[in-house]
Amino acid sequence: MKKSLLILSALFLGISASAQKVEFDQYTLDNGLHVILHQDKSAPVVVTSVMYHVGAKDENPERTGFAHFFEHLLFEGTKNIERGEWFKLVTANGGQNNANTSDDRTYYYEVFPSNNLELALWMESERLMHPVINQIGVDTQNEVVKEEKRLRVDNQPYGQIFSEVKKNLFAKHPYRWSPIGSMEHLDAATLDEFLAFNKKFYIPNNAVLVVAGDIDKEQAKTWIQQYFGTIPKGQKIARTHAVEDPITTQINAEFEDPNIQLPMVIEAFRTPSMKTREARVLDMISTILSTGKSSRLYKKVVDDKKMALEIFAANVAQEDYGIYFIAGIPMQGYSSDDLVREIDEEVEKLQTKLISERDYQKLQNIFEKQYVDENANIEGLAHNLATYYLLYGDVNLINSEIDIYRSITREEIREVAKKYLNKNQRLILDYIPEKQANN
Repeated sequence: MKKSLLILSALFLGISASAQKVEFDQYTLDNGLHVILHQDKSAPVVVTSVMYHVGAKDENPERTGFAHFFEHLLFEGTKNIERGEWFKLVTANGGQNNANTSDDRTYYYEVFPSNNLELALWMESERLMHPVINQIGVDTQNEVVKEEKRLRVDNQPYGQIFSEVKKNLFAKHPYRWSPIGSMEHLDAATLDEFLAFNKKFYIPNNAVLVVAGDIDKEQAKTWIQQYFGTIPKGQKIARTHAVEDPITTQINAEFEDPNIQLPMVIEAFRTPSMKTREARVLDMISTILSTGKSSRLYKKVVDDKKMALEIFAANVAQEDYGIYFIAGIPMQGYSSDDLVREIDEEVEKLQTKLISERDYQKLQNIFEKQYVDENANIEGLAHNLATYYLLYGDVNLINSEIDIYRSITREEIREVAKKYLNKNQRLILDYIPEKQANN
C-alpha cells in the first residue's frame, strides 16, 4: 500500500509539472514600467492588472491608511473619465474590476471580454497618468473607508485579531499597523499630502502591468506603448528596511473585543521574509498542523478531545517579515492555557521527530494541488505573475516555486520548527470578550 502511494504521488508530480508550465513574455518600457504578457486562447477573456509597489509599510507613521485609501481614491475619476463613471464604463462593456491593498503592494485589475483589451489598457493608463485627486473625492472616500472599517473591523467579531498580533510583534517596522490605518490620521491629512503620496508612489517605474488571456501579443504591445509609453518616469523611491530586534522573551498581551462572547487564544511568531526557503517550510508546517479536518491540531483538540470549537494556523508571508500564528477558541470547561498546552505539545513533536514518510507524501500532494489551483484561472494567474515580479523579483517562480516545495525535506521541517517556533520567541494574545464594568 505504501509503495502504491509513493508511485501515485510521483506520477501526480510528473503530470502536474508538465501540464502547468506558464509561458510569458516580459519587457520594460523606457519609463520603467515592467510589462508581462501571457497568452491563453482557451476563453475570450482578458485580465488587465497593475500592481504598484506601495502598501501600508510605505506610509508615514502619522498618516497610516494612505495606501488603502488610494485603493479607493483612484476609482474617483480621471481627466478623461468623469467622477462616478469608472464602474459604469466597466460594466457597460461587459467587464468587472476590483482592487486590494496589503502591507507591501496595491493591486488593480479588470476582467473584460477580449475585444475590450484596448479599453482596459486606456483606463489603467488614465488611472496612472491623469487621476483627479481633489477635496471632493478625498471627502467622499474618507466616509467610504470609515464605513468599511466599522463593518469589517470595529463591529466584526474577532475583527481585530491580526491588527493586535501585528501591534505586539513589531516595535520598529511599519508592519506594526494595519492597512486600514487610522481614521484620525486620514481626517488630519491635507489634500497636498494626498497629492504628494500619489506623485511619489503611483509612477510607472514603481509598477508592473500584466495582460493575460485571449490576446494578440503584438497588438497588445502596440497599445501598451501607445497608452503607457508617454507617461513620465517618476523619481526613484528611497526605501528603508526597519530591522526588528529578536524576540527572546515571551510577550503576553490581552485585547477586549465587545463583539464576541467566546474568548480566543493566539500564539504568534515573527518569521523571515516570504522570499526565503524557510518561509516555504513554515507554509508546510502550517499545513501539517491545521489545514483540513485531518490535520494534527484539528483532529486532536476539536475532534478527539473536543477541547476547542475551532483551531487554525497560518503562515502570513510578507516581503520583509512573515507572521506565523495559531489560534483557537476553547470549548466550555477548558481554558486558553489548556489549548496552549496542546498546541505546544504538537509543535514540540515537530521539533523533535520527523514526520512520517506517508505524511510527507500527503503534504507534497496538498502543495501540488494548491499549485495547480492557484494557476487554474486567468485572474489568479495574472495576480501571481505580478506578485512574483514585484515582490519576489523573479517572474519564473510561477513555474519554479513548486520545485522549492518539492525539495523541502522532513529534516528541514523539523529544523525550521525548532528554529522559529519556540516559547521564548512568541506572543501569547488573550483575545477576550469585553469585561463588564463594576457598578
